[in-house]
Amino acid sequence: MSEPQQSDRSTARTGLEEMIAETDTGARSPAGFAGALLLIIPLVWSLFQLWYASPLPFMFGVGVLNDTEARAIHLAFAIFLAYTAYPTVKRSPRDYIPIQDWVAALVGAFCAAYLFLFYEALSDRPGDPTTYDLVVGVVGLALLLEATRRALGPPLMVVAGVFLLYTFFGPYMPDVIAHKGASLSKGMSHYWLSTEGVFGVALGVSTSMVFLFVLFGSMLEKAGAGNYFIRVAFALLGHMRGGPAKAAVVSSGMTGLVSGSSIANVVTTGTFTIPLMKRVGFPAEKAGAVEVASSTNGQLTPPIMGAAAFLMVEYVGISYVEVIKHAFLPAIISYIALVYIVHLEAMKANLEGLPRRTQRTLVQSLLSFLMTVIGLIVLSAVVYYGLGWIKTVAGGATPWIATALLIAAYVALLAYAATVPELDTSHAIDELPEAGPTIKSGLYFLLPVVVLVWCLTVERLSPGLSAFWAAVFMVFIVVTQRPLSAVLRKRGDLAAAARHGFRDLLDGLVSGARNMIGIGVATAAAGIVVGTVTITGIGLVMTEFVEFISGGNLVLMLIFTAIISLILGMGLPTTANYIVVSTLMAPVIVTLGAESGLIVPLIAVHLFVFYFGILADDTPPVGLAAFAAAAISGGDPIRTGIQGFTYDIRTAILPFIFIFNTELLMIGIENALHLIVVVAAAVVAILTFAAATQGFFFTRSRWWETLALLLVAFTLFRPGFWWDEIYPPLESVAPTQLLSMAEGAVPKAMLRITLEGDTLEGDRVKKTVMLPMGSPGPGEQRLKDAGLGIREEDGKILVDNIVFGSAAEKAGVDFDWEILGIERPVDRPPKQLMFLPALALLGLVAFLQRARRRSAEQPATA
Repeated sequence: MSEPQQSDRSTARTGLEEMIAETDTGARSPAGFAGALLLIIPLVWSLFQLWYASPLPFMFGVGVLNDTEARAIHLAFAIFLAYTAYPTVKRSPRDYIPIQDWVAALVGAFCAAYLFLFYEALSDRPGDPTTYDLVVGVVGLALLLEATRRALGPPLMVVAGVFLLYTFFGPYMPDVIAHKGASLSKGMSHYWLSTEGVFGVALGVSTSMVFLFVLFGSMLEKAGAGNYFIRVAFALLGHMRGGPAKAAVVSSGMTGLVSGSSIANVVTTGTFTIPLMKRVGFPAEKAGAVEVASSTNGQLTPPIMGAAAFLMVEYVGISYVEVIKHAFLPAIISYIALVYIVHLEAMKANLEGLPRRTQRTLVQSLLSFLMTVIGLIVLSAVVYYGLGWIKTVAGGATPWIATALLIAAYVALLAYAATVPELDTSHAIDELPEAGPTIKSGLYFLLPVVVLVWCLTVERLSPGLSAFWAAVFMVFIVVTQRPLSAVLRKRGDLAAAARHGFRDLLDGLVSGARNMIGIGVATAAAGIVVGTVTITGIGLVMTEFVEFISGGNLVLMLIFTAIISLILGMGLPTTANYIVVSTLMAPVIVTLGAESGLIVPLIAVHLFVFYFGILADDTPPVGLAAFAAAAISGGDPIRTGIQGFTYDIRTAILPFIFIFNTELLMIGIENALHLIVVVAAAVVAILTFAAATQGFFFTRSRWWETLALLLVAFTLFRPGFWWDEIYPPLESVAPTQLLSMAEGAVPKAMLRITLEGDTLEGDRVKKTVMLPMGSPGPGEQRLKDAGLGIREEDGKILVDNIVFGSAAEKAGVDFDWEILGIERPVDRPPKQLMFLPALALLGLVAFLQRARRRSAEQPATA
């Protein structure tokens, strides 16, 4: 590479690092005491979070904190660092911290820590704040909003400010949204001195779960896992058509384990992938767009998803393992489709991949793939059943034995890595790396991920504790991998390697905390929105408003919600966007869906909002990920963003599909065969949809072929739409048969009941709810277990009792509502029979296109 090229590359890299700093970690890097403090405070924050998440406080009886105290300390760190690490405006000094920022940082940290410092006194006077309490609340809110502006820009600050104004000036609002308003005392008690506002669920999730996962990712990055994943992707895929672009997709998906930031993901992987995509023939905008589309989707990929996924655990009331299960299939097929889109782009332009150093036959490749799959299956079975056997034999000593085996596996894999040349990450990828040596060089990076997944799915530990143990193991790897590698590779620089390892550990702890500044203040500021909903009742107003503008049509309502998510997401981080939109819209969609007879699972609605919040990262004109990619590719950022969004259409269509076909979320899967059919249909459907939107299948599609492909994709995604027109799925049963139907329901079945009655506001509503039938027993008892008591009056079946906190109460059922009927499924042929005509039509289009392609190629070969 020539000196001018190296200089240009260095300048571009510096600019990209500044962009990440401005958006993720803070742009200030002062020297002297201030610089040391910006290392020490994040380090202390990380150590505090590790201590809080660990079992050590309970073992030693020291430093045991309740949730509220921990949230207060968490926010104090975030606000202090927001003022010291982020300049006031772009032209503010970055090489020192002005005195006013020191004052704001200290005062803001004190206001945030107020609940910790005076916890007992505040608990003795709930709802009766002193003047001092009110001053702390007002100053704290003002400083939180300014910290949010510094770390995340004006949009979230403006949104939170508008909601605050709405709370205090309710009587002066238009009649449709007016309310009686709140006094300063009531407002500050709600927002700052309780867990209903700033210190609510969102900040709690940031404190207990998100920080540990971000820290885990930071440690993986410092250990070198990010570069390892990128090079493995290139080694495996770089030789294919458009190989660098396919490697970009896969490496960005794997880098999602390391970075929850789409911008950081673009820069981390894009620095390698975008130049190589251009080298094999991709235009600058398309090269950047592929990287943007794959990087923004990194937050969708289990087991480590974006911060919003952890909020779902609290908001939806399910375990993180359940969130992973529901999110897995849409995320995977979305990435499969993006790889296919890249393939189609390469086909259109007749692009090739990078040349391999050694050529392998098809038989060799298939045999290698098969042996790898078999080896993974055998290894998984040995680990799973082996540890199960150890638990039976060793009992309480199992954790120590498992730890010893884990360390032994780590040392063995490190020794295995020492048999191949060390992975050189000091330069860009300029030729295709060898697959075997590249994979061998970092297999031990998979062990922390295995620990995390094992703790989550097998041991069923909480997400925070699972991330803690994974992070502890990462600390061990970061400190030991360089010294052990020096010993195994027989290098004499053991002391230098040990110092390097501890320096990496320090950098990982510091960067992990600085990556959390924006998330910490975002979840706190978003708590203002949640607090406003609970103190003003705006949620009910939103229900009426959305129902009015959508006319009760669920599809229009979903489109409206998607547009809100995209607009807010242009300025809000994904986490804050998710909190705002899900708080306002999720209950509305569930309620209005039920009133139209469609049961929409709450997790489906929350994933819907989550998806569109992420898509906002590449939505022009603000998509920062597109600007980062354009800085690397040299393309136009707006055109890069538009192209990236066209690639992401396949991600945008999935939320609409899984709202109506919840099988994509693994809901209602009856057996292994059913799962295989669902997965296969979903994969074919998303590939067909990708081909339709790209206008290319085996060759360029004609207009009617595009329509046919869209029809096939829709049918494969939602076969029930057509089947319901032929065979109605439900039949009505008289309400007098409710008890007998409840008694005859199979264990854990859902009973579908239609009710009508008046709300507390006097509105007449009609809705359909699903009540779970637990263990077998008398019908009356099973209904009571679901929270519903009934009585018969004048020939009508009425709701006589609702158990607080039950499924019936959560479904919105109220006293004295009339049960209009019960709907039960009808025995009918399986809806999957619709796949047959769909696949036949797909085969016809494929046959015609292949024939057209062969005829076009004949003159060239003659």
